[in-house]
Amino acid sequence: MIILGIDPGLASTGFGVVQRRRGRLAALDGGVIATSAGLAAEHRLAAIHADVCELIARHEPDAVALEDLYFGQNVASARAVGQARGVVLLAAGQRAIACSGYTPQQVKAAVCGSGRAAKDQVARMVQSLLALPAPPRPDHAADALAVAICHANHAPLAQATALAGGRA
Repeated sequence: MIILGIDPGLASTGFGVVQRRRGRLAALDGGVIATSAGLAAEHRLAAIHADVCELIARHEPDAVALEDLYFGQNVASARAVGQARGVVLLAAGQRAIACSGYTPQQVKAAVCGSGRAAKDQVARMVQSLLALPAPPRPDHAADALAVAICHANHAPLAQATALAGGRA
């Protein structure tokens, strides 16, 4: 199973591609899609969409996992994140790829065991879980890999629950 993890944002959209094979996780790719603040929002969103489409074509993921929108005090930031999330969902939908969303707390709990883990702790755990030589940088790339790991660990449980008819 190949999972494209996304940490959406208008300025920086983190991405991480993780493969689960025979119970092992491996990082296939990771980085950031950066857009210039000087561009109009529609051009920034078009660039994110194009880059995500290219990632999907290159890696052919079985699933896309996105960090859910965290609505803090900054409404403008939340709107921009929601727009970036929307173009990622569109790119996946155009290829009929299933999408799942996870809250930041779910991702941190899945990777670190605590929903209150600090960013550096998440990066170190991603490094350990994926046997990387160093913690992934920048933070958005580490967060995207963490989202993919969260889905890789959650998907088998969700599939088993669905096969059992939703009975636990």
